[in-house]
Amino acid sequence: MDPLKEGQRVPDVVFHTRRGHEWVDVSTDDIFKGRTVAVFSLPGAFTPTCSSSHVPRFHQLAPAFKAAGVDEIVCISVNDAFVMNEWAADQKADNITFIPDGNAEFTAGMGLLVDKDDLGFGKRSWRYSMLVKDGVIDKLFVEPEQPGDPFEVSDADTMLAYIAPEAVKPPDVTVFTRKGCPFCAKAKGMLHDEGIEFEELELNRDYTDRTLRAVTGGDMVPQVFVNGERVGGSTELEAWLDARDAA
Repeated sequence: MDPLKEGQRVPDVVFHTRRGHEWVDVSTDDIFKGRTVAVFSLPGAFTPTCSSSHVPRFHQLAPAFKAAGVDEIVCISVNDAFVMNEWAADQKADNITFIPDGNAEFTAGMGLLVDKDDLGFGKRSWRYSMLVKDGVIDKLFVEPEQPGDPFEVSDADTMLAYIAPEAVKPPDVTVFTRKGCPFCAKAKGMLHDEGIEFEELELNRDYTDRTLRAVTGGDMVPQVFVNGERVGGSTELEAWLDARDAA
C-alpha cells in the first residue's frame, strides 16, 4: 500500500448514492468542502468487526465528535449503494452517513485498495480512519500491514482522542427490564431525563430469568449496569445519578 499523506487532498470523485427510488450523485466537494469530517473506511458492509465495533462506536460517540467541531461522520466502503443503504438501516446508525464507493475510485485514490481474493471479496478497502478539513487530510490512522483484518488505530476512540483529548464520553448503560414493571419504567425515565442512552434487555424477549440470576445474582428488575459495573435498581440508579450530577 502507498496511502496518501497528511496534508494532501482527498481524491476528487463522485459517489453514486441511492435515496429512496432515486440515484443521487454526491461529489467529494459536497462532503468535504468548507467542512470538518471524520471518515472511517472498512473492508465491507455486514462484516463482523465492521458491524459489531467500528460502526457502533462511531455512532455512539457522534455527539462528542459534534461537540468537538466535527460536522459529519462518514463511513466509506467498497460496496454498492443498495448494500450500504441496507447496512445503514440494519445498524440503526443515523449519526453516520454511509457512502458507497462501488467502483473503488475513492479507495484507490487514497492508495488503500487491497486484494481480498482469499476471502472471495475481490478488491476492497484497507481499514483506516481520517480527519479531513476542507478537503485536506489533517490526520490519518491506517491499520498496520499484517495478515487478517487488524483493528488497532482506526477506531472511534483513537480518533476522538486526537481531536479532543478531554472529551467526555457517554457511559455504556444496559438495563434489564420486565414488561409492565413500574420500577423499570421509572429507571428508564430517569435515564431519558438525563439524556443518557441505554440498551434495554426485556425478560423473555432478550433474556431468561436464568440469565438474570447468572448476571446479577438475583431475580429482581430493573437491574442497571454502567460501564461494566452493576448499579442496581431504580433507587440505586437515582442515587447514582444524584452523585454524578453533584460531581
